[in-house]
Amino acid sequence: MSHDKQVALVTGGNRGIGYELVKQLALNGFKVILASRDPEMGNEVVQKLKELNLDVSCVEMDVANQESIHQAAVAINEKYGRLDVLINNAGVYLDENKKLLAMDPFILEKTMATNFFGVYHVIRSFIPLMEKQGFGRIINVSSEYGEMSQMSYPGVGAYKLSKFALNGLTRLVAAEIKGDIKINAVDPGWVSSDMGGPSAPRTPKQAAESILWLATIGPEGPSGGFFRDGKQIPW
Repeated sequence: MSHDKQVALVTGGNRGIGYELVKQLALNGFKVILASRDPEMGNEVVQKLKELNLDVSCVEMDVANQESIHQAAVAINEKYGRLDVLINNAGVYLDENKKLLAMDPFILEKTMATNFFGVYHVIRSFIPLMEKQGFGRIINVSSEYGEMSQMSYPGVGAYKLSKFALNGLTRLVAAEIKGDIKINAVDPGWVSSDMGGPSAPRTPKQAAESILWLATIGPEGPSGGFFRDGKQIPW
């Protein structure tokens, strides 16, 4: 691996936890690419961060659209030729107060398209850049709702299943990848954001701090784990 400035990509990086992840990575010396499905909104955030002299750029990417992901991967490969850190932060919470089998199937399908298949296609498109240099750190932003124990309680079925599948993807990819490439899942807790609502006890900055340590772990660091506040928890 070269000693050039490391490159990080954060999906859903224009607001909430994603924005804080972009900001904190840049403050820690990374060249950060903010992925946003709305390029105008993404570029507004980039300009604000550039005023702080942070090395941040924007790429248009809709994680629910495979072609959009592919085009973003091509653009990043052409511009940077590398990717050291990938944080899969983009996600949706569409559940209504209904049981899984009573909800509109579209809710489940759309939730899985973003929270699970979106992450799968992003990893699949970008991991060649990591394999090329034999190094990479992938962090999947999950949830306590993705724990097996949560499946014993009704409600929030679409979101729960999407994060449960995401955790499984994390473990399986960890078992398959070679070289110094680490992949882990993180539960950031209940965060005050557009998704979490104003009454949530944790700030986006606190959530970002609970995630970012996995971006800088060494070759002896964990892979295939599920973490909360720096501690590995049972799946």
